[in-house]
Amino acid sequence: MDVSHLVELRENPNIEPFGPGDTVRVSAKVVEGERERIQEFEGVVIRKNEGGAGANFTVRRIAHGVGVERTFNIHSPRLERVKVVRQGKVRRARLYYLRGLTGKAARIKEKSRV
Repeated sequence: MDVSHLVELRENPNIEPFGPGDTVRVSAKVVEGERERIQEFEGVVIRKNEGGAGANFTVRRIAHGVGVERTFNIHSPRLERVKVVRQGKVRRARLYYLRGLTGKAARIKEKSRV
C-alpha cells in the first residue's frame, strides 16, 4: 500500500476543546490581495464534524439582524486559534433548530462549571 500521499495532521495547541452549543471566538487568517490579517468570528457552534483531515465545525452568529454561518476546517493552517467564551448546555449534536429562532428564544443555557 502506497502511503506517500497521506498527510500528517498536527494538533494545533491554540484550539481549545469545544463542542456544539459552546460560544467560541475563532481567529482566522484572511488574505486580501497581498495582505494577510487575522479576522475574529464569534458565535455558537451549531455542528462539529470529526473525521480526520476533513474535520470541521460551523459557527453561527447574528450580524445586523441576519444569521451568518461560517464553516472552519480544524486542521487548516489559516485557523489561528479557537477560544471558548462560554460552554453551552445542549442535548443534541446538531443545533440546526437555532436557524428558526430569534432573540431570547435562541439563547442556550450555560453549562454549570465544576
